[in-house]
Amino acid sequence: MRKIALNVNDEEYSVEAKPHHSLLHVLREQLGLTGAKEGCGEGHCGACTVLLDGRPVNSCLLLAVEAEGARVTTIEGLAEGGRLHPIQEAFINQGAVQCGYCTPGMILSAKALLDEIPDPGEKEIREAISGNLCRCTGYVKIVEAIRAAGKALAATRGA
Repeated sequence: MRKIALNVNDEEYSVEAKPHHSLLHVLREQLGLTGAKEGCGEGHCGACTVLLDGRPVNSCLLLAVEAEGARVTTIEGLAEGGRLHPIQEAFINQGAVQCGYCTPGMILSAKALLDEIPDPGEKEIREAISGNLCRCTGYVKIVEAIRAAGKALAATRGA
């Protein structure tokens, strides 16, 4: 076991993890943050996506010790003061949530995109979420939700 310091959702944690434990394992099993899901366990589905210093990563492939010193954001860290993040609201309002299994990873990938490109086109959106598989939809509602979120975020920046 190795003691590691993690910054998750702007909170500092000290955890003990085996060198082979994934970040996903530590988030779910030790910190109780279950938004990131174990899908394929091979980095293909994106269900385990979290942000590492603002960039989407597959937490099933990242060792927990590799996240030490970085800022980790999970889906639980997006809402502020009991209010959903505009991306979360857009997913609900646009009907982009079906079974919900892929939704946390999709939303975090969308956040990384919108932080970098505030008004992305469809091609940019589809490329940004290409590492996140959804078995329920044809992605149309998800793309619409990300576009709507970008507009909502732009409106709050301009206010």
